[in-house]
Amino acid sequence: MSRITVFGAAGKAGSRIVAEAAARGHRVTAVARTLDKLTALPDGAQAAAADATDLESVARLAKDADVLVLTVGGPDAALYTDAVATAASAVRNLGPAGPRILHMGGGAGLLTEQGVRFFDAPGFPEEFKPYAIGQIRALDAYLALDDGVTWTYLSPPPVHFAPGERTGHYRTGLDRPVLGDDGQARISYEDYAVALVDEIENPRHLNRRFTVGY
Repeated sequence: MSRITVFGAAGKAGSRIVAEAAARGHRVTAVARTLDKLTALPDGAQAAAADATDLESVARLAKDADVLVLTVGGPDAALYTDAVATAASAVRNLGPAGPRILHMGGGAGLLTEQGVRFFDAPGFPEEFKPYAIGQIRALDAYLALDDGVTWTYLSPPPVHFAPGERTGHYRTGLDRPVLGDDGQARISYEDYAVALVDEIENPRHLNRRFTVGY
């Protein structure tokens, strides 16, 4: 059993990660900015109010965690790198006893068949750019970390990522989307949560990015 603290636990992905981890018997702390967003937690999960960019509150929660999961996001690109910096500082300050970081990344930084990022490909939607920029900068921030912080950045597919069915099946890739028979990369939020908790239980992508799809 691991002690898992999920920031952004009220969101579509965060809530499913909380549910998946709790169902497997892990001790889960679900974190949102306010407790009123965490009204229907599964058995095995407890609620906490904290800001993922506030070092004092993140450090307090990190002391009792084996893993910090960051699923925070929004149109402010700085939020992503601020959350990375805060979590990394909290982990580093704890030394060897500090938790790992699992980061819900973005798909826009994955590479197309031509070897360019989806973000840089023609036609990338303007309305998604602030989110994509934030996630790309977050990955760059992880890659620049020195020793003392162990992290994993899990990218969903760049387009087809939505609530759906939990099948428990997925395939993994590294810097390119995992394509199905129709040439598209897809994953449900539910199976994304399965993949993330699998990575917690059986670490295979330490200090790097990976991605999942059917």
